[in-house]
Amino acid sequence: MLDPLYVAAIACMATVTYLTRIGGYVFLRNRTLSPRLRTVLENAPGCVLITVIAPDFVTGRPADLIALALTMLAATRLPVLPTVIIAIASAGVLRHVFV
Repeated sequence: MLDPLYVAAIACMATVTYLTRIGGYVFLRNRTLSPRLRTVLENAPGCVLITVIAPDFVTGRPADLIALALTMLAATRLPVLPTVIIAIASAGVLRHVFV
């Protein structure tokens, strides 16, 4: 049985995530964005992803370094979502194999 507190926490996190996603559309719907601001907004998700995962790769663990190489290879050939899936899957599998 699921704890109601966990369900409430997940629901709150989903709501906040949804609100942040639609917030940009609501606040910027009647504005024209400059090319510079548009570029910044398009590249922000990748920057956030890098800041979250980068500290794990300075450890020197072989599994993490191989996963980083696979992720970089995928990033040069695939869109963001498949790249993220490959990154997560390769890190998980390689950590399981090497540990």
